[in-house]
Amino acid sequence: MELLNFKHQLGLICVMLLLPVLCTSQDTFTCSRATYYGSPDCYGNPRGACGFGEYGKIVNDGNVAGVSWLWKNGSGCGACYQVRCKIPQFCDDYGAYVVVTDFGVGDRTDFVMSPRGYSRLGKNADASAELFKYGVVDVEYKRVPCRYNGYNILLKVHERSNNPHYLAILIIYIGGTNDITAVDLWQEDCKDWRPMRRAFGAVFDAENPPRGDIKLRFQVRGSAGLNWVESKNVISSDWNAGAVYDSEIQLD
Repeated sequence: MELLNFKHQLGLICVMLLLPVLCTSQDTFTCSRATYYGSPDCYGNPRGACGFGEYGKIVNDGNVAGVSWLWKNGSGCGACYQVRCKIPQFCDDYGAYVVVTDFGVGDRTDFVMSPRGYSRLGKNADASAELFKYGVVDVEYKRVPCRYNGYNILLKVHERSNNPHYLAILIIYIGGTNDITAVDLWQEDCKDWRPMRRAFGAVFDAENPPRGDIKLRFQVRGSAGLNWVESKNVISSDWNAGAVYDSEIQLD
């Protein structure tokens, strides 16, 4: 076999070195793979690892996804992504806009999408049907802002909560490209903030929470780095499982 001359070897090395750059340089898109999971109604999974419940089934009209390393131990829950596949004859130029509601691992995939979300990858119904036959497709994706027009961040008291002994909360409708990395509650008797525990996914909890109205603040990771943002509203002292409170704030 004839050996490659030095010029050809150098060219091959340059191409190999550039491949990772080519996968991330197109308007900050990252190369990956995506698949889908079975669903009787094509919507999301209300039992997803983020703990979103019915919200995780219907948010974004059911265009949702489970992710692997993007899950970030739960702080990636609620993040929004633009995902587009790379088969020109079948794939829509814009692709799908999906919200992370679950943890999911496929065949070297970053996204395990609801059937509704996966179908949005195709140019039309016929193209989407062809993509379903593939099962797994090459994609590129990027983080995009979540937009919840008309909604502030809502605080939902989780169904496992039991006043006054145990409080768990779920934070939903987080706008922009922000992650909630920690939650504190105000301890009035100590005049100090007390950290809540990330119980699982996007659910934070505390045993023996303070009596009376409960004030919360959130540690937010976004384009401006890490910042603390305090809710303008409180969780009332008579809180019960299932109650929802408007924080009266939204993140850009």
